[in-house]
Amino acid sequence: MIKPRTKVPDLHLDLINDTHWKIAEQDPEKYTLIVFYRGLHCPVCKSYLEELTDKMEDFVERGVNLIAISMDSEEKAKKAGEEWEVTSLPIGFNLSQDKAKEYGLYLSKGISEKEPELFSEPAVFLIKPDKTLYFSAIQTMPFARPDFQDILNAIDFVQKKDYPARGEV
Repeated sequence: MIKPRTKVPDLHLDLINDTHWKIAEQDPEKYTLIVFYRGLHCPVCKSYLEELTDKMEDFVERGVNLIAISMDSEEKAKKAGEEWEVTSLPIGFNLSQDKAKEYGLYLSKGISEKEPELFSEPAVFLIKPDKTLYFSAIQTMPFARPDFQDILNAIDFVQKKDYPARGEV
């Protein structure tokens, strides 16, 4: 488990737009928001990433860099980006099982032919520019994820009140 106010593990991935992303190279004005999603097989993920894409400008206006990440292959991640019409969102793929565990993600085995053999369950991480964790929500199921408008409202509040990360003990 990564505790708030501690550095997040190093992370670097290829993106569906044929570029590369590294947490170490992120230099957001306020935060980096990492959204881990289950993969192409997940209809809830489709809706969630569509909502994130719709709110991209709201995050950018608040100084937040975004990325969505899955354990999907390049082919599946690119297919998700195109079919879900979320190609404007930075989408990383081939998250390793070891890296998923470093981030404290729950892993599931596929239970149908539509699901991959192994995939990570969803999570959201809000990371400060110094690469320390500010907030995380780690799920065991695809349901009941943090609402992006709630995250935007929280960012407004914490910036206005200079509210510290909590849960570090």
